[in-house]
Amino acid sequence: MTSSALEKRLPWANLLALSMGAFITILTEALPAALLPQMAEDLGVSQAWIGQTVTAYAVGSLVAAIPLVTATRSMRRRPLLMAAVLGFALANSVTALSGSFTLTMVARVVAGMAAGLLWALLAGYATRLVAPQLHGRAIAVAMVGTPLALSLGVPAGGWLGLALGWRWCFGLASVLALLLWVWMGLRLPDFPGQAQRQRMPMAAVLRTPGVVAVLMVVLFYVLAHNILYTYIAPFLAANGVPVRIDLALLVFGVAALPGIWLTGLYVDRHLYGLSMASILLFCGAVLMLGVSWGGAFMALAALAVWGFAFGGSATLFQTSLAHVAGEQVDLAQSLLVTTWNTAIAGGGLVGGLLIVHGGAGAFVPVLLVLLGVAVVCQRQLAGPGSSSLTALQPDGNR
Repeated sequence: MTSSALEKRLPWANLLALSMGAFITILTEALPAALLPQMAEDLGVSQAWIGQTVTAYAVGSLVAAIPLVTATRSMRRRPLLMAAVLGFALANSVTALSGSFTLTMVARVVAGMAAGLLWALLAGYATRLVAPQLHGRAIAVAMVGTPLALSLGVPAGGWLGLALGWRWCFGLASVLALLLWVWMGLRLPDFPGQAQRQRMPMAAVLRTPGVVAVLMVVLFYVLAHNILYTYIAPFLAANGVPVRIDLALLVFGVAALPGIWLTGLYVDRHLYGLSMASILLFCGAVLMLGVSWGGAFMALAALAVWGFAFGGSATLFQTSLAHVAGEQVDLAQSLLVTTWNTAIAGGGLVGGLLIVHGGAGAFVPVLLVLLGVAVVCQRQLAGPGSSSLTALQPDGNR
């Protein structure tokens, strides 16, 4: 086979290994949400306290991503990635066996730290596996585990928890992590870390044209998403929409799948246009959800539009950051992980304040303002003088 033919091929086995890493990360993060009653009864705490296991996971990612990536920049990539996967196996095993809520919380923080490291490595690893013209598509395949975990893995975990008990869910997640660890050790190519001369300080990475703009798009987009996703039940109720929450989230999750598929097909040719379309479609979905006269049909259509827009967002943001960050991709991705988890935590806080002080009716204008700021930041990536111009223009191939 010619070298040009090889450059057009995706290394599917390797990219699917990365995708499984993303799947395990999201599954581990969200499982407690599907198992709240069983975990609360077994560990002797309220469901509200079990809900904080998700917060502990996010905090672990938030505080660990930048320090871990900074400290390990010289290490070879495969052992580092495998260490993160092993962290999931350890944390989920402890969670499955723990009879103490305190020990469970510690295990969740450790799982979050493993997630922070893994998320920071995934995009850079995917781009190293392929030719430059396939970077976006490779990241899309690596990210496909995220919507699959949300739409299939977590609901399956909830069913399994009812059938066999919640501990089996975390035990099986641990087994999946161990199998992935073996798969990576046998099949995944290794890459060197950064030499001393290649390393830039964090401040210099932040000064790289386009990096802050991408991070701001992530912050405002994900903040808007998590406000709505976390409080979708009271939002729909306030608008008089008779849609069950499980059906609403199912429609959202299923619609995310074609979103990430189409993103994978076109991300390398239309990165800027797809990123802007994702934000604008989300705006449209918010407006549709705010129209009470549409009833259940309009709400379900809006949820589908929102899921479709969000499905490819992680791929778009990580590909954009990989383009503008260049050799500093892993450190830049750690900034993205920190920004993303800040937005997750902020979504719960801001949404709660809105519920208390303005009611769910205040969501629509606030979400539109946040997404409007994301549009402005996205426009900066195509502005004159931007070093990311050729990578992010609507019709610009690299």
